[in-house]
Amino acid sequence: MSPREERILARINETFAPLECQLDDDSAKHAGHAGAASGAGHYRLRLVSLCFEGQNRINRHRLVYDCLRDLMHADIHALNIIALAPSELQQQAPSV
Repeated sequence: MSPREERILARINETFAPLECQLDDDSAKHAGHAGAASGAGHYRLRLVSLCFEGQNRINRHRLVYDCLRDLMHADIHALNIIALAPSELQQQAPSV
């Protein structure tokens, strides 16, 4: 794990106390992209936290962006966010 990913995850863990957190670096898929030239990364984040209960998707994304505000554009060029409340995990589980 890179120091950049460690900084992102530390901030996420500190702010949201997630039940689940997965950060994937997709930067290699964007080689040659204008945003990649600055050295900032492209990431996918899947985050499950009690903080998201009762929040709509836009508010959840705002909370994540606020948490990472100083890392945006310096360390993060693009961030794909899946932010879920724990109650939504049961809704996503496939029925057998």
